[in-house]
Parts: sequence; structure tokens; C-alpha cells
Amino acid sequence: MSPLESLIASGTKLWLDSVDPELVATNRALGATGATSNPVIVSQLLATGRFDDAIQQCLAEQKTDSDIAWEMTDRLVRDAQAVFRSVWDQTAGNDGYVSFELDPLLEDPNGAMSHDERVARYIKLGTKWSAGHDNRMIKVPATPAGIAALESLVSQGVTVNVTLIFSDEQYQQASAAVWRGAQSRSTLAAFKSVYSIFVSRIDVYTEKHVPQLSPASQGQVGIVNAKRIWRHHREFWQSRSTPLDQEIIFASTGTKKPGDAAWKYVEALAGSDIQTNPPETNEAVQVSGLTFSRNVDKMPADSVLREIDAEVDFQEMERVLMAEGIKKFVDPQRALLQLIAEKRSHLV
Repeated sequence: MSPLESLIASGTKLWLDSVDPELVATNRALGATGATSNPVIVSQLLATGRFDDAIQQCLAEQKTDSDIAWEMTDRLVRDAQAVFRSVWDQTAGNDGYVSFELDPLLEDPNGAMSHDERVARYIKLGTKWSAGHDNRMIKVPATPAGIAALESLVSQGVTVNVTLIFSDEQYQQASAAVWRGAQSRSTLAAFKSVYSIFVSRIDVYTEKHVPQLSPASQGQVGIVNAKRIWRHHREFWQSRSTPLDQEIIFASTGTKKPGDAAWKYVEALAGSDIQTNPPETNEAVQVSGLTFSRNVDKMPADSVLREIDAEVDFQEMERVLMAEGIKKFVDPQRALLQLIAEKRSHLV
């Protein structure tokens, strides 16, 4: 049994944090059963020049830079969906999804949109980009406007991936809104939702903002936070009967500290729900020679938990990381539009 096979055998669904067609094929062969996209991924793919023919065709059709950006995003996600469609069929809709992120510019702090306008745009775009796609999830950020849009989106049959979750409070607001929307459906047969909990970014935050943590606790906050949210998630959905699993995605699982093993978060969160791992993380796991077993319900020592609770202001952490997270998607979306504008000048 390979390391990735042991991870899957522990109970973890393996999704790929990319929609690169080559990586999708490679990771599907390794056992991946889904994938996700974001503006960073799309921008990096289009910058390679591998998709210039498709972009040139869009240019010939007199499409705007924004239209081209979203058409290419749609195409990449659609192609990945085709690869995972058999998984969706075999699991009757419980797996085999590819996530499509809505326009990050809706959350641009320098934008002129009001809260209500943002909510309305999320609903409009979410229904647009989900229409006709059985195994596509719509990524909606756990911002005030994103959460406010969830009930309407889910009630209209949209399958959602609530992303940029850093705190238990965000999760509780999101899951409650999703459940309200689900109850408005005529049937729960196709109701599916996932919640992307970001992990490694939290440990980057604590190293900078909570340097007083002991060596035993520093680097553990992201894992502890994710496991606590996972536990609350199980408690919430255990009392609500749904034909399909409502699941946590452990996201941001690539390590960012040079001294950390590439599989630090993969190993710590093994055993339940979904991990969306970067391609390089899966590659490192696969050559590690390790056998992974269930750790998702194992916590550090009580002394570590007490120290984390005493020293970390989780509300402030959420505020800082949400602002950073929004910027990390707004900036790449602007870069994607700039990239297409540059290609327009030499591809036409």
C-alpha cells in the first residue's frame, strides 16, 4: 500500500488543489476523487502559454478580458469535472466534485459595492455558474456577504463549498445558513455541502503575532483549531438526517515553515472527510514511505490546549487572516485580468 493509499484507507478523501489537466490526470491515478480551483491556480495555468489557442479563439470572438478570464476558468473546471464524473456517478453524488470560485473582486475592500449588492451578486453568479453541472461545487467565502448568500443559493439547489473559514464562529454561521437553505428544498436527495477550514495559514499567523507560545504549542494551533471545528461539525450534522455526507475540507495543508515535514498537516488530519492537498504535497507524501492512520480525533496534551486558549485571540486571528485571505484572492484575480490584457496585445 502506497502512502497516499494508506491516507485514503484511513478514511480521508483526497482532493487536488489544482485543475491543471496534467496534474488532475496524475492525481486521479493516485486516488484523488475531486479537485478545487481558485484565481491563483487559474492565473498560473494561463501564464504557462499552454492555453493560448483557446484564449486566441476568445479574442477572435471579441470577448472582454473579464469574459475570457471566466470562460477559461469554466473550461478548466469543466474539464476536471469530466475526469471525476465517474466518481460522482459511483458515489451517487457523495464525491467526485470540482470547486469553482466566485469572483473575488466582490470582496475588494476598495470596491464600491454595498453589503446587499455583494449578497445579490453572489446569488446571481452562484446560480449562473452552477447551472447544468451535477459535480460542480460553488465556492463562497465565509465573509458577511458570502454567508448571507448561502441560504438562498442552497435553497435553489446550488452545491456549495464554503471557503476561507478560520474560526468556529464562521463555521457555525455558515452551516446554520446552509441548513436553512436545505430545508427549503422539496427534497434533500441531492443536498451536499462542504466547509473549507484553512490550516497552515493559522500557524504562520501565530509565529508572527503570538511568538510567546511554547515550542510544544507553536505550530499546533492550526491543527487544534481544525480538529475542534471538525468535531463541532460532526455534532451539528449528526442531529440532522441527510442522504449525502456534509463534510469538512481540510485546506491550506501545504507546509509553509521550512523545518516542517511536507506531510505535517496531512498526517495530523488523516482519517476523516476531505483534504485538498497541493500537488507538491501529494508528491512528497507519495515518496515519504510512510503509512498514515487516523489522527483527526486525537488532540495534543491538555497543557498545550490550555496554553493555546490562554494566549491566542481567535477573534483577532480570524479578522487578520480574513483580510489577508481576501487580498490573496483579489490580487491574483486582478493579475489574471492583466495577464489576459497582455496576451491580447500579442495573440491577436
